[in-house]
Formats: sequence, C-alpha cells, structure tokens
Amino acid sequence: MADGKALSDSPALAVLELLAVDAPPAHFQELLDRARREKLPSAPLEELERATMLALKIQASGQQRRQRESVMADLVNTVHDMTIPYDPDSLLEVITSRARRLLGFDMAYISLRTPGGGSYVHSSDGDTTSLNVGLVVEKSRGLGELAHETGAPSWTSDYLNDDRIPHGEQLDAMVRAEGLHAVMVVPIRQGGVSIGALYGADRVVRHFTPDEISVMRYLADFAAVALEKARLLDRSRKEIVALESAGVRADAAIARLRRLADARAELAALVLGGADPHELAKAAAAALGAGLLVSDGCGRVLAGAGQAPDLDEARIREAALETHAAGGPVQVAPGVWAAPVGAGEEPGLVLLRAAWEPTEDERAFLGFVGQAVALLFAVRRSTAAAEGPPREEFFDALLTAAAQAPDQLARQARQVGLDPDAPHVVVVVRPEGEEHGKAVVWASSYAYRGSGLMKADEGGVVLLLPGADASAAARAVSGELSPLLTGPVTVASAGPADSLPSVARVYQEALRCFDALLALDGAGSAASLDDLGFLGLLLSDDQDVDGFVASVLGPVLDHDAERMTRLAETLEAYFAAGSSPTRAAGGLHVHPNTVTRRLERITELLGPGWQRPERATEAQLALRLLRARDVLRRRREALPGRREGADGSQDTLGT
Repeated sequence: MADGKALSDSPALAVLELLAVDAPPAHFQELLDRARREKLPSAPLEELERATMLALKIQASGQQRRQRESVMADLVNTVHDMTIPYDPDSLLEVITSRARRLLGFDMAYISLRTPGGGSYVHSSDGDTTSLNVGLVVEKSRGLGELAHETGAPSWTSDYLNDDRIPHGEQLDAMVRAEGLHAVMVVPIRQGGVSIGALYGADRVVRHFTPDEISVMRYLADFAAVALEKARLLDRSRKEIVALESAGVRADAAIARLRRLADARAELAALVLGGADPHELAKAAAAALGAGLLVSDGCGRVLAGAGQAPDLDEARIREAALETHAAGGPVQVAPGVWAAPVGAGEEPGLVLLRAAWEPTEDERAFLGFVGQAVALLFAVRRSTAAAEGPPREEFFDALLTAAAQAPDQLARQARQVGLDPDAPHVVVVVRPEGEEHGKAVVWASSYAYRGSGLMKADEGGVVLLLPGADASAAARAVSGELSPLLTGPVTVASAGPADSLPSVARVYQEALRCFDALLALDGAGSAASLDDLGFLGLLLSDDQDVDGFVASVLGPVLDHDAERMTRLAETLEAYFAAGSSPTRAAGGLHVHPNTVTRRLERITELLGPGWQRPERATEAQLALRLLRARDVLRRRREALPGRREGADGSQDTLGT
C-alpha cells in the first residue's frame, strides 16, 4: 500500500492499486480509516472517498457479472442436460434438482395441472418431509394459482404471513412442516396454456433478486420445451414398441398360417396316399404343437400323437354328440377342444389338448383335421363298398324280407361284418323330444362298436345287434343313451332271430312291443316281448306257449317232475281258493300246514315276488294253459281212428 506522502499526493492511485488486485471491500474501508487518522487534507480526503465509492461499485459490478456468467454457464449445462432423452417423469426430476442447485434454493419442486383445474406436486428436491410429493393443491389456492392466472412469475418473502396469497389448508401445512418462508413460482407454459409450475423456496425470509427471477423464468421456458420433446419422444417410443410388437405378431401369424397351409397339403397327401389314422394324427399334432387324439366317438381310440387329452369313454361319447350337434370345433373340457369327424357309420371326433386357447386359424385347422379323418374313413368305405352292398341297403333288405337266396344273404352279411350264423335281436329306439340327431349319431357309433347294423327312420332308430337276450339288449341301449339326452327314450326289443330271413319277423315283433309300451303308458321305458309276459305271448308271431309256461313256472314244474311232488296242483288250488291256504287245503284234502310248507317251497323256487299282481296273473295264465293243453291232449287221445306210427308217434286219421 502507498505510504502517507503518496496517499496525500495521489489518493485515487491508492484506490486503483487495491482495485487492481481485487482486494476485498474491507481493505478499501481500511484505506479510508487510515486517511482520516492521518488527518488527510479535506480535498484529498474527499477525492479518496469518491474514488473508494466508485471502486466498490466497479468491484460489485464485476462480481455480479461473474456471478451472472456462472449462472448462465450452469443454465447452459442444464439446458444441455435437458436435451438428453428422458422419459417425462425423469425429466421433471432433473429440472427440479437443477433449479435447486442453480439458484441455491433450500427446496425446489414442480407441480402439474389436473384436468379439473387444480394441481399436484409431481417431483421435489430438498424436501425434509413426505408431505410434498403427491400433494394435491385445491383449485384457486396457493401462490402457484396467482402465477397461472397472470402467466408471470410470482414470489413472496414470507409465504405464511403474506395476505395476498389465497391460502389452502393442506398447502399451508406442507409449507409449515418444511419451514419455508421465501417462495417463488414461475408458470410452465406450452402453446400459451399453463401446464404446471416451477417452485423455488428458502427457509429464511428474504427478497428474490431480478436475476434469480429471470433465471427461473428461463429455466421454466426451457423445461416446457424439453417436457414437450420428452413427451413426444416417449409417445414415439411407445408407438414404435407397439408397431414392433404388432410386426412380431404379424410375422408369427404369417408363419403360423404358412405352417398350417403346408400341414393341410401334407394331410391331403396322406389321405390320398392311403395313410392310416396314426400318420394323420402325428402330422396334425406336429403342425399344432399339441397333443392330439382320434376317437370313434364311443371311447375307442383310433390314433393319437403327443400328450393326448385324458378323457374317459363316457366323456368322449358326450363330446362326440356335442361336436356333431355344433357342426364344428368346440371346447369340451379345460384345455381340450374337439372337432367332429362326420364319417357316416363311423362318426367320431378329433380331440386337441393345448396349454393355450387355440386361435381362430388353429380351430379352423382342427376342423380340417376332422374332415381329413372323415375323408380317410370315406375312402376306406368306398373300397369296401366295391366288394359288397352298402350296410344300410343290406339292413333294409333284412327288415323288409326281400327275397334273396340264403347263401347270398350269408355272403353279404359277412361283407358288412355280420355273422350270419349267430342269433341277433332287433331294438327299436325312439327319443321323446327334439334330439333325434343326437340319437342317430350315438346309434351309429353303438352299432359299429357292437358289430351290428343301424338304420335311422322317421323319429327313431332301428338296431340289429348280435345276441340272444332281447331284454338285456334293450336295457343296455337305454342305459347308455338315456344319460346323453335331456328327454326320455323308449326302447323296445324282440328276438332272437335265429337266421337272417327271420329278422323281418322279429322286427315286426319289436314294433308291436314298442306300440304296446306306448299303449301301456310306458314311454321312456325299455322292455322286450318277454318282459311283457302274457301280453308278449299274444303279440308274438310264433306264440311260444311252452316257452311262456317255462319262463313263468319252469322251476315248479321241474321240481314236480323230478321229485313227484304236487306243487303245481297246490298253486292252482291256492289261486282258486282266493289265495287262502286254509280253503286250498280243503280242496286238496290235506292239512293247512302242508299247503303252507308247499307255498314256502314255491317261494324258494320262483322268488319272493311271485304273489305280486302282475306275476300272479302270469302264473294263473300259465296254469290255465297247462290245464287247457292237458285237456286237449286227452281229447286227442280219445279220438277214434288214432294209430301208432312206425316211429312210435301217434297220428289222427282224417285230420
């Protein structure tokens, strides 16, 4: 520093020396104090005071310029940071953090406008409580509302004590909890519309400088541009992702369609090449990438590939009816889809087991697989038809008793898979309701499974089945078909037919049995002529009296013949006495206990229900037939002119 003589000679030079080394303001004050202590003359002292004042102004101006340059540099860096691709949420967090660091605020935060007119705090930096982020600001409340209305910055040196601000309870609670006093807010505008606000706040009472307000305004304007850019970029990214995803799906769909088209061609080639169902199932399963099973509709598996569906025979039969009724692929169980195989006498279905819900294209392909299997069956039937008559035509010929030589009938029967030497029964089936189609589909598969024949007529179905027990056949048909339909099923049967020419006669008996069931209010039941008792005897063409008597009283008659007992006579007397053992004993001239013991023996032979009205009636009819036959026999024996034949038989002359 200059000495005393220099200070008195040139006070301004001393100030310039301090200014040149950027001395702190205290040094300038020390220079003035020294001049006053040394009692510097009035003129140099005034010059020194004037020079010191100007120097401090120059120093403050330079310091302000450097600070502004620093702020502008930080602002440029902030703008540069905003050009980095951010999603909108991340960008708002960056802006909040930069605003706080740039201007040295204790806290900075950003609020966004809501469609209803209010706003909420989106992001915050420097907060010390959890009350800030997510805080909903009521409409027309807070300092930000003033900024939104005017479109210009608003500020206060002491928020809670400023009556100009429309205070809100929740907002004031947050300001109080954070300990904020000085608050400045600048609106963030896009296209002339306020979309949010940038806040800066300090925890002391102070006034904001014009430079701070200006920088905050620049920052809000840059934030608006960057936010719009980020939103456009984010929307573009989402659209690109959506387009890429749609492209991937489209490529996958095209590849799937090509694969299924190639598989269709492969299946067609297999059918035309005479492949078996196993090859067809394997190719279809490979194309769909799932397990596949081919069934004949009655539970019998014809072919399979992959992890086939696990359904029991009863469920497969139900699924066959459902698919044929729907006429296309349907879901029959969780993860299991079925398509019909319309193959005439061999109806069935194709079952698909998939861990996903098949697409429309995959369901259509499953339906094509069913058609391919049906075509394969049709080709096989065409080959068989070239060697013999169609099954339905042959069955029609049997039912109508068309004139044919026995050896020709036997040959045709073998060609359609029927044993001409085995007994057969005829079963007439008629569902009550509108489910004739389901019954036909079921009957076709049932006849195919049982090596029989089937014919659909108006409202019903006729079956020719191997076997000698017509009653058992009727019960089996009713027991299997009834659970599959919603309405009752009437089943009538007759037989057995011991030869193919006798099928027509047995068919007529089955029809009479069916008519009798309806007349007796037996719709929905199952019975044969044998089950109808004496009514069946009357309806039968051969009127097998011996068979009827044996079916009713056989055990009793056999017991009398083997042991020389009188059970049949006792039974007749019992009925004649009005089911009174005492009166029966008087007619037989035996003790009542004897009659009681004989009746107990009869119960052991015929079963405990022989005294029920229907069985008692049949027993009385059988006894009368026995007595009538005995009377007729005695009358024939008493006729004159009878002679023994050469073989010991008797003949009646003139008859």
